[in-house]
Amino acid sequence: MHDVPMDPATATAPPPLPAPHRRLAVLAGVVAAGVAIGLSELLAGLLSGTSSLVAAIGQQVIDRQPPGAKDFVVALFGINDKLALEVVVVLAALAFGALLGLLARRSFVAAALGFAAFGMLGFLAAFGDPTANTSLVAAQVAVAVGAGVQTLSWSMARLAGMAAIAAPTTIGTDPVRRTFLLRSGALGFAALAAGIGGRALLERGRIAPDTGSTPVPPASQAVAALGPGMDLAPTTPGLTSIVIPNDRFYRIDTALITPSVDLAEWRLRIHGLVDREVTLTWDELIALPMIEQYVTIACVSNEVGGNLVGNAKWAGVRLRDVLELAGVQSNATQLVGRSVDGWTAGMPTAWVMDEAREPMIALKMNDEPLPRAHGFPARLIIPGLYGYVSATKWLGELELTTLESFDGYWVPLGWAKEAPILTQSRIDTPRGSVTPGRVAIAGIAWAPDRGVSKVEVAVDGQWREAQLSTPISDTTWVQWLASWDATPGDHAISVRATDGEGVVQEELSSPPAPDGARGWHTIRVNVG
Repeated sequence: MHDVPMDPATATAPPPLPAPHRRLAVLAGVVAAGVAIGLSELLAGLLSGTSSLVAAIGQQVIDRQPPGAKDFVVALFGINDKLALEVVVVLAALAFGALLGLLARRSFVAAALGFAAFGMLGFLAAFGDPTANTSLVAAQVAVAVGAGVQTLSWSMARLAGMAAIAAPTTIGTDPVRRTFLLRSGALGFAALAAGIGGRALLERGRIAPDTGSTPVPPASQAVAALGPGMDLAPTTPGLTSIVIPNDRFYRIDTALITPSVDLAEWRLRIHGLVDREVTLTWDELIALPMIEQYVTIACVSNEVGGNLVGNAKWAGVRLRDVLELAGVQSNATQLVGRSVDGWTAGMPTAWVMDEAREPMIALKMNDEPLPRAHGFPARLIIPGLYGYVSATKWLGELELTTLESFDGYWVPLGWAKEAPILTQSRIDTPRGSVTPGRVAIAGIAWAPDRGVSKVEVAVDGQWREAQLSTPISDTTWVQWLASWDATPGDHAISVRATDGEGVVQEELSSPPAPDGARGWHTIRVNVG
């Protein structure tokens, strides 16, 4: 009952195993793959310049998704879409490891080459990470693959030893087998801990960042405090607050790992169809006049009645002030925002330059430094446009070009090139079953930057106007509230909004693609 000594010279060529050991060989392959994944994630968290290979492969999946995939995945998983993708990548890697474990029974060299091939896939995927250092990633892959291969070699040698000392018919009760399972379990647990620890280190950037010795100065044009009647949530249980806290604000983007930006090295480049190219440092950007405004932003993937919409107080500099430093040329019809991770969004220059709007480069969110998960150090907030064509997080470049010469990230995947936010409304309460009597029906409605002039609620097809909260501005959503004398039975409740230009929300339902979901939000409530 002793471990079989492993000669390093023969570690890569353990003897073939009998058929009863197939399941153990599968386990060995899974554990070896887990060790490689866990170690690679730990190295990514510890060493700047390396990359999460899981995230890198997942990012390649995102970047090469077919048209319609985003709509489906977000509808299925919501804000957990990235987590779901990474789980799939890890499960696929473990399944591949299982196959390599079986392969190792016949040819360990072929299994080792399989590990190397999978490591090469991660290495190539990491080329899409502009923050990664090629040499460091190559070393990271080599260490992770080496650890996986050595783990598999160790396991296969033990299995060979088991075959030599135990008859196939007794393998199910052999104490050597139990020892193998315990040690494999320990290795698997260590791999899991390494992976979780590495990811925790990578995700530490989700906390509010430190702006160092040059914090964002107070706004010279500050907004007034919210007055009476602007937030009905405190007196209406179940109603969404008029301002969403940072930690509850929806997040939809393509970054599997939140970019971490060093302010000392960060630059904002303004180029393209401009009179002169300009590059701003952090200190130069925050020296410009600061403004504050409440703005509601929404994701184009938001289903009717969905929660991929939020309202916050943003502080930063006027986008037009920054563009004027470079001088926008008359033939520039599109502004492209480019993230430090390469993501792009394109919007009409005419929309940005319209004096009726106040597009901004946001540096603060709800009176706090812009969280890294929401774009630190700077992001675009463009009132009235869906985020996929405007709200560039982790902003690194502003390029002036033409609408015909460039398509933002999502346009080639079937989404509309121009996408004003549609007029929408949502029922927050009631949901499910209620008791007979007076019941509050309440929710939110938005139409930035046109504002909401009216909200109507229908119970079983009978429409009536709802009470509105006092609007903060035309760029924000409003809350609405109606009282209902609920009678026993099943009832259908619908809502529709009218924007500030008198246009009623569209009734005909449609999916989010290509330019936003349409339809009246309708729920069923049982009273009894």
